[in-house]
Amino acid sequence: TVQNYLRVVSYFLKECFVEDSARTELLTSTDVIGFVQRDAHSHGHSWVQSMVTALRAFLRYLHRHGRIPADLAASVPAVAAWSFSRLPAFLSSEETQRVLDGCNRRTAMGRRDYAMLLLCARLGLRAGEVAALCLDEIDWASGCLAIRSKGGRWTQMPLPYEVGEAIADYLTDGRPSCLDRHVFIREHAPYTGFGSSRSVSAVASRALARAGIVSPRKGAHLFRHTLATQMLGQGASLAEIGQLLRHQHPDTTRIYAKVDLPALRKLAPPWPGDAR
Repeated sequence: TVQNYLRVVSYFLKECFVEDSARTELLTSTDVIGFVQRDAHSHGHSWVQSMVTALRAFLRYLHRHGRIPADLAASVPAVAAWSFSRLPAFLSSEETQRVLDGCNRRTAMGRRDYAMLLLCARLGLRAGEVAALCLDEIDWASGCLAIRSKGGRWTQMPLPYEVGEAIADYLTDGRPSCLDRHVFIREHAPYTGFGSSRSVSAVASRALARAGIVSPRKGAHLFRHTLATQMLGQGASLAEIGQLLRHQHPDTTRIYAKVDLPALRKLAPPWPGDAR
């Protein structure tokens, strides 16, 4: 969260101050409103929502620490967010396989990327969960993974044979020799784990581009949506999907009810009259 907020704050300060030194005491509500209005037209809805949240947190911090005389957080414009207004983006089974097949598993980086993408595609792991996975959290004897989810909650998840085989292939013939306990290591020195979820999402974006797939979502979360959609199409209940994706609230899973269009068509009444 802090890393994501810092991206927004850095962008905001660079727009407001041309010089290197940001004199935050000179900030006004006009600066804040202008920044949000400009970016709201050039970025997607999710980015704008994250942006205003980060901006409010930063401005409250400045005011509390005496860096600005007034609390400018109240001047950050609200952005409309209608619940369930859009369908979740997802891939077909053929597209998912095409992305996985695009990893060159004859190279160390290809074996690493393949294992990471399989964790997203078969278990629905978030990018941050893949980046944070450590060697000690894999129980090879029982075939389980210990995943630290949002809020610091730990969950035991099954390790499918296909996923375990891909991870083992990377560990035995691809992972650099280092003291870092993260499963997935950077390709070039210094050999450490990924610093954030953005690195995993970048791997997913490159894999989608290689496969020639154009989607409104381009990161690792697309595979999470895809898994949920495939499970729904195979007859899984929303409760089962929510359990696998480790949703804390049933409402989070409800969005996937909208993608089962054949089932929803049965609920739609006929259009009155002869009009179309």
